[in-house]
Amino acid sequence: MQNFRNYYDILGIPKETTAEDLKKAFRRLARQFHPDLNPNDKSAEERFKDINEAYEVLSDPTNRSKYDQYGRYWKQRGFQEAARSPSSRGWNGRSGTTPEGMNFDEFSDFNSFVDQLLNRRDAPDPADPPRESYRPGTSKTSYTVPRTTRRDAEARLTVPLEKAYVGGRERIRLEDGRSLEVNMPAGMVTGQRVRLKGQGVGGGDLYLKIDVSPHAFFQLDGSDIVCELPLTPSEAVLGNPVEVPTLDGLVKMSIPPGVRSGQRLRLANKGYPKVSGTRGDQIVEIQIIIPKEISQPERELYEKLRQLETANPRENLLT
Repeated sequence: MQNFRNYYDILGIPKETTAEDLKKAFRRLARQFHPDLNPNDKSAEERFKDINEAYEVLSDPTNRSKYDQYGRYWKQRGFQEAARSPSSRGWNGRSGTTPEGMNFDEFSDFNSFVDQLLNRRDAPDPADPPRESYRPGTSKTSYTVPRTTRRDAEARLTVPLEKAYVGGRERIRLEDGRSLEVNMPAGMVTGQRVRLKGQGVGGGDLYLKIDVSPHAFFQLDGSDIVCELPLTPSEAVLGNPVEVPTLDGLVKMSIPPGVRSGQRLRLANKGYPKVSGTRGDQIVEIQIIIPKEISQPERELYEKLRQLETANPRENLLT
């Protein structure tokens, strides 16, 4: 048999490797030699085809078993004679038949064996470019690469809230190793799907399923954005204009005197974009923060304030 290719060596794995390790090796090499990451590199393109063929055979337990039998006997003299001449006798007096009972004498070379193993067409399809397969010391032979069925694909994309809000051009890397520059829409939300035309399997479409990652300060509530704003006791009692972070930057907000912890204030039209083109609001929840440590002058002022206070918050506890 001619043109034998050692699929285990191609994937860089031992013969006894598990299905899970086989898959890991394939994904790693497919990313490394993917044509999109190696433009105009013919050697990388050929290596990518070899990797895909090796995985296609070894990932199927039945095909892997047949391939292992083939690889075990193809170098034996009787086997090669049987392949060249159907009348020749191989092992156990049977023409080209292995001890496991497989008959290889119908195949003129290794490519013919793989073609039948993977159910490749006998006649080439005009849409399928022929692939030249050559190994030192063998004759050249060609076979067709089966056409990939056109179908849509889906991938997950996690984006930070600030990026989901503004959208714009973004370079993303997919799990299969491809790198794409995508024009992301503004106002993306978790669960939304962004369509990339022609980037799926065999020319189908690729749909990016968006996950907006949690933010340390902002929380989405529909089209509203909720945040907590810490204030000092004096700011809460006296009121004060303070700067509040928004997705558009810092905005000054007037805090009314006597505001309570937990009270919610509203910044109109500072929320998340709606489908209608308008925006929600930003809801600012007040949190009054009591300092754990204070300076000596502060302590003296608090002592003086306590002596001057007229309000008693416990006055009506039992009424």
